[in-house]
Amino acid sequence: MSSQQEIAAHSKIKLRSRPLVASIILFGGFIAVVLGLAVSVSVGAADIKLATVWEAIFYFDLDLTQHQIIRELRLPRAVAGALVGACFAVAGAIMQGMTRNPLAEPGLLGINAGSGFALALVFAFFPGLSFLNIMLFSCLGAGVGAILVYGIGSLSRGGLTPVRLVLAGAAVSALLVALSEGVAIYYRIGQDLAFWYAGGLAGTKWLQIKIIIPWIGGGLLVALLLSKSITLLSLGEDVAIGLGLRTRWIKLIGMLTVLVLAGVSVSVVGSVGFVGLIIPHLSRFLVGVDYRWIIPCSAILGSLLIILADIGARMVNPPFETPVGAIIALVGVPFFLYLSRKEGREL
Repeated sequence: MSSQQEIAAHSKIKLRSRPLVASIILFGGFIAVVLGLAVSVSVGAADIKLATVWEAIFYFDLDLTQHQIIRELRLPRAVAGALVGACFAVAGAIMQGMTRNPLAEPGLLGINAGSGFALALVFAFFPGLSFLNIMLFSCLGAGVGAILVYGIGSLSRGGLTPVRLVLAGAAVSALLVALSEGVAIYYRIGQDLAFWYAGGLAGTKWLQIKIIIPWIGGGLLVALLLSKSITLLSLGEDVAIGLGLRTRWIKLIGMLTVLVLAGVSVSVVGSVGFVGLIIPHLSRFLVGVDYRWIIPCSAILGSLLIILADIGARMVNPPFETPVGAIIALVGVPFFLYLSRKEGREL
């Protein structure tokens, strides 16, 4: 590629990016996430005043029941929601940027179902396994799901169009879910798997957060480091190769990052879909095509979405909880139908 073409590619990115809007989203979104965490901690079967939340965090009193509820139950739940929301959203952004597939998302392409199947096998054959090992199996299952989807999708004539890839993802997800349910029925672990099917944050402990933070932190850091390369890939593989990008290595590292982010998230919150579909599109609409802005904005907005969905899950039918996955699906399904109709002409 000539220097003029290289300049043209970078100019296109610059012209279609909105760094000022992105900065506002990052700053305002961070404040919104902090406020959302405070509200999330205060809302539940027993409402707790925000002043009590402040006291429990900064002036913890072990003798007060409300302080114990906040510290040991609600705060780790809220923090976990923020972390996995960022992971799902960034994973979706990476997938959409690398594949140029607007329908790419961990839940739709069999990754979450692969993690769920791995969890079913763990509960059936290794019931006493530590959370760290459960998380590793979840990431491995995510990889198996992705390989099956891309393998089946590649067999179709005409290559991997967005809709064909999603159809392959739906078929593989249905197969893996059916196998998971068969394992659950045969080994009588249906109750243990019900939480992961529905998706939710109840019961999250600080120990789980301590285990996942290094993995999530590493995955998000790699995503940020790859952001410039993903921007070039999103312009087309020929353009990226012409600019000297080693596309195979970028795709391999990017896919491994997606598997880690999605696998770790599923091990904590269960199979929550559509976050990685909705948020990257929203971020791209707001800040433009530069993934150096899309990825951090997706992380912030994804965190905010899961936090708000978890709050809504506790307020819809108190004192019972509605699955977080069902709350997000109310927005995600119509959005998916809109995108699939838009891309349907490629079939």
